[in-house]
Amino acid sequence: MTQGRVRPNDGELLIRARAGDRAAFSDLVRIHQDEVYTLALRMTADRELAADVSQEAFVRAWRALPKFRGDARFSTWMHRIVVNVAWTQRRKQAKHRTDPIDESFVEPAAESISPERAAESAAVQGRLRAALQALALPVRTVVVLKDVYGWSHGEIAEHLNITVSAAKVRLHRGRQQLRTQLWPEVEVEA
Repeated sequence: MTQGRVRPNDGELLIRARAGDRAAFSDLVRIHQDEVYTLALRMTADRELAADVSQEAFVRAWRALPKFRGDARFSTWMHRIVVNVAWTQRRKQAKHRTDPIDESFVEPAAESISPERAAESAAVQGRLRAALQALALPVRTVVVLKDVYGWSHGEIAEHLNITVSAAKVRLHRGRQQLRTQLWPEVEVEA
């Protein structure tokens, strides 16, 4: 955002971008790039791959912008593109390399957290990341979209081209697998 300028809303930018205004699309990219990258990182657990996914998602969005009907918010539409690109890229990358998930995430520094609390949080986050990474990609995608982003079952189903029932089943299985991995001493009902 440029100093002294009021940031236009997504609607105004979309109208201009759909008319071919590259500057308006650049503004949309600047507004949404952090959100897009964060989702890509959560989907791929790899910083470099997340950057590639983000870039490819914005390229695909630019190309598909004339077809964007505006039924959903731009950010929701971008989430769908990111998920699709991440799935495609992750499958390609899975054949060639495996990086530990702990190298993909950095704990933000917080001065208000005690050292004991920070150590406990890091340990729990490490276990959670490993457990999430162990989930199959379709299951992990539903868990992340529901539990991290707060999407409804209907939104998840629509964006992944699955039924609402399938989204619920994947979420249930994912949560069950996470419970089993994170708390093996607690018996999980089947």
